[in-house]
Amino acid sequence: MKEEIIQKISELKKQRNAVILVHNYQKKEVQDIADFTGDSLELSRKAANTTADVIVFCGVHFMAETASILSPDKKVLLPDSASGCPMADMITAEQLIQFKKENPGATVVTYINSSAAVKAETDICCTSSNAINVVKSVKNDKIIFCPDRNLGSYAQKVLNKKLILWNGFCPTHMKMLPEYVALQKEIHPNALFLVHPECPPQTVALADEVLSTTGILNYVAKSDAKEFIIGTENEITFKLQRQYPDKKFYPVTDLAVCPNMKKNNLEKVLNVLEEMTNEVKVPKEIADKAIIPIQRMLEVKPS
Repeated sequence: MKEEIIQKISELKKQRNAVILVHNYQKKEVQDIADFTGDSLELSRKAANTTADVIVFCGVHFMAETASILSPDKKVLLPDSASGCPMADMITAEQLIQFKKENPGATVVTYINSSAAVKAETDICCTSSNAINVVKSVKNDKIIFCPDRNLGSYAQKVLNKKLILWNGFCPTHMKMLPEYVALQKEIHPNALFLVHPECPPQTVALADEVLSTTGILNYVAKSDAKEFIIGTENEITFKLQRQYPDKKFYPVTDLAVCPNMKKNNLEKVLNVLEEMTNEVKVPKEIADKAIIPIQRMLEVKPS
């Protein structure tokens, strides 16, 4: 049955001239059919550069919106239309407009984990992998950072630069408490702790390395270390264990699972390719404004 579904997906991809983009937090079965896997920044670049007519985006809603903004002539399909992002929902365009009024003259840096409407009220976007470089690129001393207070707090500390933080967060990463890390370090004293900057600052402070999801994958690939405690959504831990069976990977907590990321599956990918449903299309008046901060983000050089 599974093999039949995968075969049908493969055939429909060719018929539709479709590409499947899959975030690192997706289930293994979905990652296995991907044309490209990656974090938000990598997939944004793939969406911008693809020659496909159809993009099936296996992630959450804001990611499909970003793909639609970057490729307005393409059809972007989200396998599960209910796969949203709680952090993205923690700020609206109206709230950001009011926040800007309360902080006149500030440059707005917005995490990619946000709605298209919020991006449209933004000066420059960032992802977890380039937040430091994006904030560093802003000449203004007065910077609003939204919606993730933890990523903003990390950038603030690294750059020794005061940011005006919106009080948003990722519920999944907030479950990675410092006491869980301490327990894992006690059990696995030789393990390096790799953490995502969406985690609480007290947890990030315990890390050997602070990295995006792709940064974690790349670090492990090059490291001589044999044991790692992984501080991000647990699918990465499983993916690493599959890729590097000679190394050991320990999740900070079994609670670190994003339920929205796990809503996509093979049956839903097949269904949207068959029916061409669940299209995510950003209205032109919003997309025309939102593409500016996204393009500015893509122009920031990596360190």
